[in-house]
Amino acid sequence: MKKNIRPYLDQYPQIDTTCYVDDASIVIGEVSLAENVSVWPFAVIRGDVNHIHIGKNSNVQDHAMLHVSHKNTDKPNGSPLLIGEDVTIGHHVKLHGCQVGNRVLVGIGSIILDDVIVEDEVMIGAGSLVPPRKILESGYLYVGSPVQKVRALTQKEKEFLIYSARHYVKVAHHYLLQN
Repeated sequence: MKKNIRPYLDQYPQIDTTCYVDDASIVIGEVSLAENVSVWPFAVIRGDVNHIHIGKNSNVQDHAMLHVSHKNTDKPNGSPLLIGEDVTIGHHVKLHGCQVGNRVLVGIGSIILDDVIVEDEVMIGAGSLVPPRKILESGYLYVGSPVQKVRALTQKEKEFLIYSARHYVKVAHHYLLQN
């Protein structure tokens, strides 16, 4: 196992062979990366006190930080981090113990906190803050700090959600071919 991919106690990251995990990123503990996931330089994915799952064709861009909240008596399941398919997680994004659906774009520098549910086909504008336990409804653009629903996504924007994720699959494939 590479030095940047490491266990925590008896939990080892489960990474599909089609994934690209940059050597300058860190993946720790109970983390599962599905097919074609890419993890870019200086991203940190730390599944030490709960689990993280990232669905196929999703990307975690440079300097993103992904973490979880531990299990306790008040909250037996804690707050794991669950990310769907075809998700673009922008540069410097922080995701903490939340649930992100399929075909979502999280803009640069956004922060999504514990127990947030982001439904499918959502765009979150750069620099947004999503406070704990908020639900972002499918099909909308959200921006601001705290985040506010702005308008319904256009068909072109919905198509872009898939394009963005698949573009990163293609770029990651080029990086894999170099190694």
